[in-house]
Amino acid sequence: MPKNTPTDNADIPRKRRKGAEERQEEIVQVAIELAAKSGVDAVTTQDMANAMGLTQGAIFRHFPTKDEIWLAAIRWIRIGLLSVVETAAARSENPLEALENIFFAHLSFISRHPGFPRIVFSDQLLRRDTRLKQLIQEVITGYEGKIAAILTQAKATGFARPDLDESSAATLFIGMIQGLVLQWNLFGSQRALPEAAKKVFPIYLDGIRSRNNEEQV
Repeated sequence: MPKNTPTDNADIPRKRRKGAEERQEEIVQVAIELAAKSGVDAVTTQDMANAMGLTQGAIFRHFPTKDEIWLAAIRWIRIGLLSVVETAAARSENPLEALENIFFAHLSFISRHPGFPRIVFSDQLLRRDTRLKQLIQEVITGYEGKIAAILTQAKATGFARPDLDESSAATLFIGMIQGLVLQWNLFGSQRALPEAAKKVFPIYLDGIRSRNNEEQV
């Protein structure tokens, strides 16, 4: 039987070795997916390794501790959510429409990544590592500031009530999302997220909208 020539060997497809950044992102994605199924506290690095077909040592080559993985996951969530918010706001014709687009885009993001709220609102993470708590605070504060800025613009352009407290209205905006997601996690298909959101947002909108501009959205 003739030996393989260099040309023969070149024709054999080889599995591409993933770079460090690509592998780290893959670990983060798996961690978020596992958090959606089991909750943050129950997920172990061995679970992550099993899901990826790796050894636990391979996980630790990229992240020295499990909390480093959660830090990376929260950073990934912040970048992804910011992109969703910016895109939703950019395709809006006025501030109230921007709020509506952001609201539904945010819920759509959560439906695609259900581990997101379990990580961001995890009591265990908040208590265990001050870095995690600070980063989560930054995510929420930054998001709240973005919503408050849109509400300020809505007041300035006559779309929102002149007596509106933007900070409180921004907090309520986030609270609506958190409440809907909580019910979605508890009741599942009994309370579908999109349908519930369509019923809730008009109530919020009615509370903040200027009575002189009720037909503008």
